[in-house]
Amino acid sequence: MDTDQHPIEELDPTQCWTLLRRADVGRLAVSIMNKPDIFPVNFVVDEDSVVFRTAEGTKFAAAVLGCGVAFEVDGYEPEAGEAWSVVLKGHATEITDMYQLFDAADLPLFPWHAAPKHIFVRVTATEVTGRRFRTERAGAAKLL
Repeated sequence: MDTDQHPIEELDPTQCWTLLRRADVGRLAVSIMNKPDIFPVNFVVDEDSVVFRTAEGTKFAAAVLGCGVAFEVDGYEPEAGEAWSVVLKGHATEITDMYQLFDAADLPLFPWHAAPKHIFVRVTATEVTGRRFRTERAGAAKLL
């Protein structure tokens, strides 16, 4: 794709959060024993953070015990012929405060998998970046 004709638009944090609020599934990237791993999670945006539910295990331990996490969400808007990607970098913490747990339990966040997921994790961003770009598929459709 010719980037002069199809520039990549850098998104500001407000645009990134708007796109995140429209998504349901993201990918949590962690480091486990110095090896990267990625876990798909369904999530909700709560103010300026991402909240997901999980159970005890590798994903939970790596997220809250590690030195940092990344959280990524992509989207495609076929009508506009545009794709976008948003990445949060920051820290994950287990929500343990009673009042915050009550608030988290009220979020519209329901595990897709039947296994119990009683732990709420909040990813607080220290950096939010995103970009949007036209896709080749959109250009091809206009030529027909």
